[in-house]
Amino acid sequence: MFFPKAMSELELIVPSGDLLGVMKILSGHGVFHQADSSYPAFESDSGSPDSWQEKAAVYAGLERRVQIVLQTLGIAENRPASADFKDLVDPDAVNPTLEKIETEVKQTSDQLADNRKRVEQLEGTVRQLEPVVDIEFDISSLRDSHILYSTLGTMPAANVDRLQTSLARVPHVFLTLRDDPKNPVVWLIGSLANKDILERAARSAYLNPISLPEDYAGTPQEIIKYLQNEIEIGQRNLGELKTTLDHSAEAYKDQLLNLFWSIHASRILADAVVRFGRLRHTYVIVGWTPTEDLDELLHRLKLASKEILIETIPTNRYGENQNVPVALQESKFLRPFQMLVTTYARPRYGELDPTWLIALTFPLLFGAMFGDVGHGLLLALFGVLISSRKIKMLSSLTSLGGLITICGLAATFFGFLYGSFFGFEDVLTALWLVPSKDPLPILGIAIGAGVLLLTIGFLIGIFNAFISRNWGRLLFDHNGVAGFVLYWSLLGLLASKLGKLPLSPIIFILLSVIAGLVIMFSEVLKHLIEGQRPLIEGGLGTYAVQAPMELFEAVISLLSNSLSYVRIGAFAIAHGVLSSVIFILALLVSSPHGVGYWIVVVIGNVFIVGFEGLIVGIQTMRLEYYEFFSKFFTGGGMRFEPLTLTTSKEE
Repeated sequence: MFFPKAMSELELIVPSGDLLGVMKILSGHGVFHQADSSYPAFESDSGSPDSWQEKAAVYAGLERRVQIVLQTLGIAENRPASADFKDLVDPDAVNPTLEKIETEVKQTSDQLADNRKRVEQLEGTVRQLEPVVDIEFDISSLRDSHILYSTLGTMPAANVDRLQTSLARVPHVFLTLRDDPKNPVVWLIGSLANKDILERAARSAYLNPISLPEDYAGTPQEIIKYLQNEIEIGQRNLGELKTTLDHSAEAYKDQLLNLFWSIHASRILADAVVRFGRLRHTYVIVGWTPTEDLDELLHRLKLASKEILIETIPTNRYGENQNVPVALQESKFLRPFQMLVTTYARPRYGELDPTWLIALTFPLLFGAMFGDVGHGLLLALFGVLISSRKIKMLSSLTSLGGLITICGLAATFFGFLYGSFFGFEDVLTALWLVPSKDPLPILGIAIGAGVLLLTIGFLIGIFNAFISRNWGRLLFDHNGVAGFVLYWSLLGLLASKLGKLPLSPIIFILLSVIAGLVIMFSEVLKHLIEGQRPLIEGGLGTYAVQAPMELFEAVISLLSNSLSYVRIGAFAIAHGVLSSVIFILALLVSSPHGVGYWIVVVIGNVFIVGFEGLIVGIQTMRLEYYEFFSKFFTGGGMRFEPLTLTTSKEE
């Protein structure tokens, strides 16, 4: 729960004849993370790396071709129940079948695309002619004139006089073919010698020309009637071609899916083999598997190959372990919070997984800032709807549904503590404090909560440094023991000055000075304890300027981190004040018994749940990421990516 899954390193030596069976086991259970173990082969009878790379490229090409056919036919890449990884696909054997299906589907698909394009072009021509449909003249008379310039189109009614004024000295004919208060249909005619002048004037008056079809003659109404008939024929052809594709999809679905998965499995195998070490008659496979799955995997491997050689090496959590893949613990409840953690960074193998910690603190911080029974229940209901996938337009937010639901319930809990129900503070009896009426206590408690969380962050950071055996960071870093002592000595100094702590301020001043000096010279001390030389990098003058700045930055960081938690109380107060503003606006519209009053109240509460809920969520994330995580979470772990036969979308 507190750490990523324990991992064991696995080294296998597999006879060439058993490779396929072993690969079926390694890729069939999703528990083996492959590492690159390739090295130059000698007298390899199992194929050179180049040959396997060529096979992988061939399989990738075949896989893409099948995918294109599946997409054209609208067939999902779902693995059929009958699909089994039996042997490598022979490209020469499957190519004729694939080419036959490709040719048939492509021919129908191309015809469908051509017909769709023609229908769209015809519909576009109809839209161009619709503004002049009631004008009786032959369109062909406007084309192929060697004497006259002619343009037909629509323009803003306010620009008609301006156009005629600008052409007062240019011989022309300007006709309004259809009056319209906003965009009349006009026809501008003039000498071809004045074409440039007429075009510039038309553009400046925003005359939008109508593109007249060159292949048709007659009045606009006659042409539109002909085009609509052509569109109907085209629509019927589209329906017939779609039916043909549907029949092809039904006829070839099973064959294509089996072919796709066979090729896909072969491609996965070829890609994996490229990374294997190769001896004369064997393959060397190296990787990691979760320790909890190790026994079952070993049992299956020994059944698949009687001559396989296996060595397992348990991986401890001490040290850096940067090359060990990280598999997080699986939990339906923790999944939304794992998403928050991995968005920031993936924990290292030997690092404490902060998922459980953020699962506790994130809802509490959100609820404290957004405490209201009604608003919280609405938010929780919204989260449930998102998780259920019933709102299609929000399907992309499904992964956030659980997080929103939990935060909504936390807001409901704090709503009972604050005595707030949809902003009404006289409906429920507050079980604790009313933020809008007790601002100073709520702000003080918020700072106290911040001090507690930062202290926990310091302790976890020290623990992580101990696990990774990073003694320099543990002892001298501003987030290590030195930073922890400096933080609490400053707090103790403040408490003693305020008379809250019966100890002499001298003790805390001395501790803070010692801790401050350690942080100032942390680089030298780290290099000294780790045996690195030179002790000072970049020159003594540069370090003399840099060291005090590091101490100043550490002190400012501690101060700002602590004060940042004031926003918990500030947002709790603002939540109540904003609700009060909604009620004031409602009273300006109507009396409390009027319909207008309740309309404003309902709209205002929806706004609070949506807009303020989003803002509070962002502020909660900021407190977690920048104030809390910065004290202990370094991240940088390698993602656990098991070898498995998945669809390309899942990959």
